[in-house]
Order: sequence, then C-alpha cells, then structure tokens
Amino acid sequence: MGKLGKKARKFAQKNLQSVLKKRRKFKSMRDSFRRKSSARVEETSEDLVEPITGLTSGGTLEGTLKNAALANTSLEMLFDEDDSDFVNEGSDSDGFLSEDENYPCFSENKSENGSEEMSADCASKGQNEEIHHELMEQKWKLDRLREKDPKFSAFLEKHKSDLEKIKSKDTSSDEEDETGDQDATTVSEGSRSREGRLLTSYMVDAWFELVVEKKNMSVLPNLLNGFRAACLFETDGPDSTLYYKIQSKETFCKILMCVLQEADSIFCKLLGITNSGCKRENIVELVNSSKKWKIVKPLISSYLRSTLYLLNQITDSQILEFTLSRIRSSIIYLAAFPSLTRRVIKVAVLLWVTGGGSLSASAFSLLWEMAVQLDSDFLDTIFIRAYKAFIAKCKFVDATNLRHIQLLRDFISELYSINIQKSYDLALSSIQQLTGILQNALRTKKKEALKKIYNWQYMNCIHLWVDFISNNAEDHNLQKLLYLVIQITNGVAHLFTGPRYLPLRLKCIQMLNQLSNATGVFIPVAFLVLSSLEYKGSLKVFKPGPTTDISLLLKVPKHLLKSQDFHYECLFSAIEMLAAHFAQWSYHISFPEIATIPLIRLKQIQQNTIVDSLRRSIQCLVDQVEQNVQFVQKKREDVAFSPKDQTAVDSFLQLERSGGNARFTRYYTGLLQKSVARNLAMNEKLSLLEGKKQERKKQRK
Repeated sequence: MGKLGKKARKFAQKNLQSVLKKRRKFKSMRDSFRRKSSARVEETSEDLVEPITGLTSGGTLEGTLKNAALANTSLEMLFDEDDSDFVNEGSDSDGFLSEDENYPCFSENKSENGSEEMSADCASKGQNEEIHHELMEQKWKLDRLREKDPKFSAFLEKHKSDLEKIKSKDTSSDEEDETGDQDATTVSEGSRSREGRLLTSYMVDAWFELVVEKKNMSVLPNLLNGFRAACLFETDGPDSTLYYKIQSKETFCKILMCVLQEADSIFCKLLGITNSGCKRENIVELVNSSKKWKIVKPLISSYLRSTLYLLNQITDSQILEFTLSRIRSSIIYLAAFPSLTRRVIKVAVLLWVTGGGSLSASAFSLLWEMAVQLDSDFLDTIFIRAYKAFIAKCKFVDATNLRHIQLLRDFISELYSINIQKSYDLALSSIQQLTGILQNALRTKKKEALKKIYNWQYMNCIHLWVDFISNNAEDHNLQKLLYLVIQITNGVAHLFTGPRYLPLRLKCIQMLNQLSNATGVFIPVAFLVLSSLEYKGSLKVFKPGPTTDISLLLKVPKHLLKSQDFHYECLFSAIEMLAAHFAQWSYHISFPEIATIPLIRLKQIQQNTIVDSLRRSIQCLVDQVEQNVQFVQKKREDVAFSPKDQTAVDSFLQLERSGGNARFTRYYTGLLQKSVARNLAMNEKLSLLEGKKQERKKQRK
C-alpha cells in the first residue's frame, strides 16, 4: 500500500478516531500534570524560605516569594492600575457652557485684514459700543433686581400693559420694513451658530474688562467658552467649531494668557475664599454645604478640562511650563473632581518623564503639590504612576539621557519621602520582586535569567531604593528594606565576576558605600574592591584605545577589554571607592582591625602591578591608611572605657571628626578633586570626538 497524499494525511490527522482518542489521552495527562505542578507551586510559595548563598563571604539572604510568578513579571507590570477613570468620563460639563443671551457676541466681523478700516471710525464705534455695554449692564441689573425683589416685579407687571401700548404705537409703522431684516438676521444667526462665531481680540478684551474690572460675571461663560475654543484650536473635532473660531495668533495668545492668569482669583471671588489661605478642607466644606458651589462648579470644571486638553495638545515647552504653574495655583479645586485629578496626574507624570530641564521640574512641582495638598487616596496613584514611568524611561542609558535619569531618580526619591508609610509598602513590593529575580538567576544560572539583572532597568531600580533609604533612614525605621537592598546589591556584585562586568561591580560598590555612609551600618565592601583591583589580565598587552565613560556601561564590549584607558579608569575608580570606605570609618575605634586584611592584600596587589601610575596610587593609599591606623591606635591607648560602653565608643574622636582636619580626610578630599578633574577632561575629550564624528557625517552627505 502506497503512502497517503498530503491532503489525505491532513484529513486523517484531523478526523480519524484513533488520532482523536490519542489526543484526548495526552490532553488529560497534560491537564493533570499542570494541576499537580500548580498545586506544588502554591504550596511552596506559602511556606518555602529559600536562602541565597554566596552573596557575601559566609552571608545569606533569606526571602519568601508570596507569588511564584513575581520573578517572571516585568518591572513595569508589577503594579496593576485601574484605568477606568480615564474612560467614558463624558458629562454635561465636558462641552461648552451655556451663555447669557443678554450679552450677544459683538464685533464678529472684525478681522486683521480690516484693521485699517476699523481705525478710521474707531472713535465713533468705541462710543457706541460703550453706550451699548452700559445699557446691557443696566438691563442685566434690572433683571437681577426683578428676580430678587417681588414688589418690584409686581410693580413692573402692573404697568406692563401701559408700556406695551406705547411701544406698539411707536413700532407699528416700522414693522413691515423690519420684517425682511429680521428674516435675514435669523438666517445669518442660524448659519453662524452652525459654523462657529469669530472670536476676536476686541471681544476678549471686552469680556475680560467686564469680568475682572466691572465684576460682571454673567459673561464669564463666554470667556471660558472662548478659552475652550482656543484649547481646541488645532483639532478637527465637532466641539472645536461649535461656538467660536479663533481669528489670529494674537487672539489665541491673549485668551490663553488672560484666562490662565486670572481664573484662579476669579473663582476665589465667586466662592468667597482667599487664594493663599484656602485648603482642601475648605473646598470639601463648600462642596457639601455652600449653594455657591453649584453655580461655580461647571465653570471650574470647564476651565480645568480645557486646561488639561491644552496640556495634551501643546508641544511648546514655555506654554507647558506656564500652564503647569497655573494648574498648581488651582490644585485645591481638584479635590472636588476625583476622575479629573487622576487625569491631571497622568499628564503631569508624562511631562515629568519626557520633558527636559525646567519643564520636568515644573511637572514635578505640580505632582509634589498634589501629593501634599490633596487627599491621601491620590498618593497611591501618584506613587505608582511615577514608579512605572521611571522604570519605563530608564530602559536605555546613554550620554544624552544619563543626567536626566539621575534627576528623575532624585525627584522620585524626594516624592516618596512625603508619606513613608505608603511608599514603604510600594518599596517592599518592588524589592521583593528584585529579590525573586535574583533568586531565580542564582538558582538556574540561565542566560535569560541573568539578562534580567545586568540591564539598566534592574540597576536603576536598585539605585532608586538606595537613594530612598539613604534619604529617610535617619528619621524612620527602614531596617528591613536596608537589609534586603544590601543583600540584593551584594548578590549582584558576586553573581557577575570577570573583567567584562567591572563597571557593574563598581556601581554595586558605590551604592553599598552610599548606604553605609547614610545609615552608619558597616558593610564590608573591601573584598569587592580588592577583587576588582586584583584583576591583572594581560596588562602587558594593553593598548591605547578609545576613551570610554564607564558610567554608561554595565557589560564591557570585547573590543574594549584590552583598552588601556578603560582599565585605568576602572582601577582608579576602585581605588577611590576603597578610599571612600576607609574615609567613612577613619575615626572609628575599630579602624585598625578594619584595615588589617585590606592592607595585606593591597601590598600584594602593589607588588604584582607593573603599571607605574597604578603602583603609585596604591602605594599612596597604603601609606595613608597605615598612618591613620597609627593615629587611631595612639588615641585608643589613652581611653579609659571598655568596649562594652557603647556611648563612649560612639563618642570616640568626636572632636576630630567634627573638625575634619585628620590627615586621611585631607587625602580623600584631594582624591575627590583629582577625580572631578579627570572626569571633566574625559568629558571634554568625548565631546571633541563626538564633534569630529558629526563633521565627518556632514562631509559624507
């Protein structure tokens, strides 16, 4: 029997009873296996405490993963957030406000092209318009008086018939002539309402004068509708031409500046509150009890929504900064609009991360004020969105964004310091995820697991919590976070050995020094530094190579391994970090014991080093450490207290520490100055090389 054809084989695989039976059998076995494996994972995730060995010499890290899938979750997806507040937020106040018909739009046909014709008869038109304004104000006041005073209203109704008789006699002769004009105006008004009315600079000035100077708030909806039209100026949506069309750029800028500058003070006057003394509690009280709030609420909502739309559309950094500064002055009103507040947080976080320089600082200032002034329920939204935005931004680090990422890390660390209790929970969840990723890498040693660690996201996340703990450890109890972060950093440094990971190890050492200096906890970083210094490789075959900034590297490319400049930079950085470690404990009573073993290994490294500049640097460090050991031993011989007296031990060499004139302190200060000068020279060299590359590209084009 010959072989089946291709179509026959496909049909057999899909429809034969034996094949289907076999599939059902394997499916049942696979499902049962999955159920058993998931049960084992749940059981172990509750009770298992897995130690991570090899982080330090004789040290372990014990952590419990509450969720077995946490280690496989992306850093950006750690915190789930409900975005329901950003969907279907439409309400009656989303569109334009209803305007007072007693104040019609005037001067609609004026344009920039007709400015010369306007100047010819501006005096007569100005007088007529002033008279018209006065008449309309008087009519508006009479209508308000009629609503408030029943007696005055009854008086008008009593004499209404007489007034109508007089009016009918005067107007009967002109009715026929006016009929045609009224029909024409009706048609023009209808077409104008459909197409959108022209918003001119004169209309903005007139409205602004009525609202601010003459306290006539009946035209405030007109002003806010014009502001909304300006915010929707570059869109093609249906709302953008419903009421007004912007005449020119001058009109656009004028309506934006007028409303943004004065809106906050106008709303405060309407509500009867002061700009400076008002707090969130006052707004909440007004919302619950005041009748004024029902009148002012749609006005404030329209202003805030229009401003938010402007932030989403405008790309000019100066306009964005000014708009953010004006929203800061109106933060107290956001307490009455929770969904709108979350939308403002979303936009502010986006501008904080993507903006540069002063724009990022302005957005952070808005987030800071919102975190301080608004209800604590919004803190979770601010913290989580800021964390996720920072993690997404720091995926890639290069010379162009290194400084910006450092500023973002400083900003977010300062932001989390507002409420330590809430930020502590977020930090613990993030650190537990970092722990799970490290545990998985130490257990499996697979390439995919290791890649999750030696990347900028992971390292910047560790650095973020190092900064947070360093800033707040003195005033708050963060011992649990401190212990976990120390062990994670130690684990990363011990996991990646070899010359290609020298920059990553140096970053870990730097973070450990920062934690030790901020918390006063002794962290034995000398072993990590000395293991970096002991790497000699093929020093004889080192060749001059391209200038490299090791702060931009985690893993060294192979073509840089034999670069002389790269190894010099790494080894000098290691010497500086070891000197920083000794400088922190140079006044401690146990400094001779701390320095004993490192001194022995430093002398061995010095003997084996063939590079004169490195030998001189190591010899200078050895001499300074030995002199400081002798200094501490001499002072220690004169004390009369025992090692058990902790208070006396802590006060040892307190006067010398406060003075900062010890020899080793002066040596370390000089070392830092040399490091700064070396970094400046390297940056200048890198900028020159970059300039030459750009010139070559231009010449090729």
